[in-house]
Amino acid sequence: MDSRFRAFPGFPAPSQAEHHKLSPRGALRIALALGDLLSVSGDAATLAVIAFDARGRSALGALGLTGTRPVSGLPFDDQAYLAWVQAKGGTTDDQRAALIEVDGRIILKAGAECSVWVVLPTPPAQAITGDTMATLSVSVSRAAHTVRLPEPLGQVADAFTVPRGTARAYSLARGDIVQIIDVEGQQCSDFMAFRTDSLDCGRVAMIDSTATRSMVRQPYPQPGLLDKFFDADARPMLQVVQDTCGRHDTYGLACTARGYADRGFPGHLNCSDNISDAMDPYGIARRPAWPAINFFWNTWVDPRSGHILTEESHSRPGDYVAMRALCDLVCVSTACPDDIDPINGWNPTDVHVRIYKRNAPIPRAVAYRAKEDAPMTLSRESAFHRRTAALTQDMAPARDLWLPNTYPSTGTLGEYWACRERVTVQDMSSLRKYDIVGPDAETVLQQVLTRDLSRLAQWRGTYALICDDTGAVVDDGTLFRLGPQVFRWCCGSEESARRIEAHVAQTGQQARLTDMSDTLANLALQGPKSRDVLAQVVFTQPHVPALEQLNWFGVTIARLGDRDGAPFMLSRTGYTGELGYEVFCAQSDAVTIWDALMEAGQAHGVTPMGGAALDIIRTEAGFAAPGAEFAPGVDAMEAGLGFAVDFRKASFVGKAALERNAAAPRRVLTGLMFGGDDVPHHGAPVFAGERHVGQVTSATRSPMLGHGIAMARLAIEFSETGAALEVGMMDGRMKRLPAVVATVPFVDPKRERARA
Repeated sequence: MDSRFRAFPGFPAPSQAEHHKLSPRGALRIALALGDLLSVSGDAATLAVIAFDARGRSALGALGLTGTRPVSGLPFDDQAYLAWVQAKGGTTDDQRAALIEVDGRIILKAGAECSVWVVLPTPPAQAITGDTMATLSVSVSRAAHTVRLPEPLGQVADAFTVPRGTARAYSLARGDIVQIIDVEGQQCSDFMAFRTDSLDCGRVAMIDSTATRSMVRQPYPQPGLLDKFFDADARPMLQVVQDTCGRHDTYGLACTARGYADRGFPGHLNCSDNISDAMDPYGIARRPAWPAINFFWNTWVDPRSGHILTEESHSRPGDYVAMRALCDLVCVSTACPDDIDPINGWNPTDVHVRIYKRNAPIPRAVAYRAKEDAPMTLSRESAFHRRTAALTQDMAPARDLWLPNTYPSTGTLGEYWACRERVTVQDMSSLRKYDIVGPDAETVLQQVLTRDLSRLAQWRGTYALICDDTGAVVDDGTLFRLGPQVFRWCCGSEESARRIEAHVAQTGQQARLTDMSDTLANLALQGPKSRDVLAQVVFTQPHVPALEQLNWFGVTIARLGDRDGAPFMLSRTGYTGELGYEVFCAQSDAVTIWDALMEAGQAHGVTPMGGAALDIIRTEAGFAAPGAEFAPGVDAMEAGLGFAVDFRKASFVGKAALERNAAAPRRVLTGLMFGGDDVPHHGAPVFAGERHVGQVTSATRSPMLGHGIAMARLAIEFSETGAALEVGMMDGRMKRLPAVVATVPFVDPKRERARA
C-alpha cells in the first residue's frame, strides 16, 4: 500500500513475513500450510514444538520432527494450549513434544497443513530470579501469498462470502454468534438487524443507533460492560463479544444512490439499495436511505467544527467483529461498493460472515497491538481472573489483559478507604516487565535511564525515566537490581524495550533483553496493614533480604510459607503513596498466592481494589500517568519528574535537552485545589483572567480532603503556590471553577506513609 507520497506501516504487504516473540514459559500457536517456513532464532535456548493435523493427531512428522518428551511435564504456562486442545475436542494425555536446541537460527518447513505450538519451557523459580534464557524470535514465511481468514472462533454452523458491492440477508437464533470479517482490510461493511418477533407481527424493530449510543454512552458498543446494540425501545438485540478493529461508525447512513448522484456518479452501486434488495423477501419495505451500523468505517467528530470526518479504515486483513444474538433476528451485511473516496481504501473488496452454533463459548476480547506494525493479540484473562471474576464483572482492557475496574460489594469509595486505612490487593499484571542481563547491562541502562545506577545496590530498586533526545518522557518505571549484572525493569510501555534493544544494537554492547511481561503475573498489596499480611506468608532464605529488612524500594526473592512454597519476587513499591508491596510470580502460582494473601488478610480487612480507586489515590499522591502528566512533547521537568533525573551522570539520552530546559523552564507541573466537588476533565484549560496559562492533566475528588483536586501543567509565571486561577469547563469559557495553586503530593507530602 505504500507509495512515494504516503506510507501505511500498520498494513504490512502480503509478502512480508509474520514476526512474533516467544517469552520464557510462553506458548505460541501458528497455523502452517504446505511449504510454509517456520524460523526460530535466539541464543542457547531449548525450544519445544508440538504439532497437530486437522484430526487432532500429532503432526510432528510434517515438520521432520519426532516427539521425545511428554507435553504434560514441560514447565510452561499451558492454559491457552489446554483450552485450544479441548476446544478442538482433543485430549492432552498422550501428546509429546520435540525438543530442539536453539543457538542461532533453526528453520522448519511444513510438509503438510498443521497447527504448531512453539513453547519456551522455563521453571518458575528460574523466571522469578531473572536466571532465564532470552526471548526467542519466531517468524513465518508463507509459501503462497493468499488471503488468509482468521481461524474460526469455535464450531461453525454456517459461513458465506458477501462479494464486493453486494449484500446478503441471514437469520440468527437467540444465542448464535455472528462474525463479520474484513477479508483484505480497509473494507466497510454496513450491518442491520431486525427482531423476528416484530416482523412476525408486521412491525419493524431494528437496531437504533441513537438508542444504542444513549445506552452505552459512547459512539458504539465494545466488548465489556457497555457491549450491546439496542432497538428504539431500548431492548438489547446484540452483544459485542469480540472486536479486533475498534473503529466503526453509527452516525452515517449506508451509502445511497442519491449520495453518489450528487457527487456526479448517477447509477452507482450503493449499500442502501443492496439492503433493500436483500430484505425484500422478508416483507421489509424498501428505503432510499438505510440507517446502518457501519463496521470498519473510520469516522470521528472534529472537536472544533463538529463535522463528521473520515479517512482510510483502520481494519487490517482478517479484522472482525463478533456479536451474540440476544433474540431471534434477521440480519443483513454488505460489502460496500464505495470506490470514490478513502472509506474502502479506494478499492472495494469482499466481506466474509461466519455463524457459530448457539451459545458457543467465545470469550470477550479486543485487539491489542504493542505498535501499529506489531502482531495482533486478543485481550485475555489475567492469571488471577478465576478469583477476580467471581467478585466483579466490571472489567476493562488494560493493554492486553482484562483487569477489574471496581468491585460492587465495596465500590470505588470503599476500596479507596480500605487502601488508606487497612490493606488492598490489586491485579496489576498488565505492567510490562523486562530483564536486562549481560556484562554490559549496567552500562546500557546507565546510558538509557535518567538515574545514576552506579549507586544502585543489589536488592534495591529505583524509580527512573527513559527519555528521547528532546528530553520528552518515553516511559517511566522501577528498575530492580537482582544481581551484579541482572536487572528487572517494570514499566508501562513496550516502547521501553524497543529503546533499550535499539541502543544495544547501535552501540554493540553485550546485553540481552528478555520480555517477562506475560511470564510474570503481579499483585499490588497496599495499605498500612500490608506488612502484617505478608508477615504471615513470606519465607526468605538467609542470603536475601527478609521482609522486615525491606526498606522503601527494596526487593527480595521469597517463597510462600516455607522453602518449598511457590516462589515470587517481592518489592516494597506501589502506585498509591501508602505502605505497600508488589508480588511478581509465575502465572501457574498466581491463584495459590492470591488465596494465601486473602486468607492471611482476613483479620486485617483485606479488600480487592480496582483501577478506579487506584486513579483517585495516585492523583492524591501526585504520581504521574502516561498520556496525562507525561506525553509526547512534554519533557521530564514539565512532567513534574525532575526528581528522577540525575544530572551528575556523564551522559544519558536526553540529558543535553533537559539541562537546557531546566535552565530556562517555561512550564511546570503543580497542583490545583478547588473549593467544591466539581472535577474538570483531562485537558481542561486553566485561566488567569482571560489568559490561557495551562491545562489540567489529572483530576479527581479527594475523599480525604473532601473537595476536588487536579494536577496541571502551568506557565511558570502563574505557578506560585497560593495563586488564584480558574479552570474552564463547557468549552472552557461557559463555566469556570475557581482554583488555588498547591503543591503535590496533595496527601502525605513527605511520603511518610510509604516509608513507614
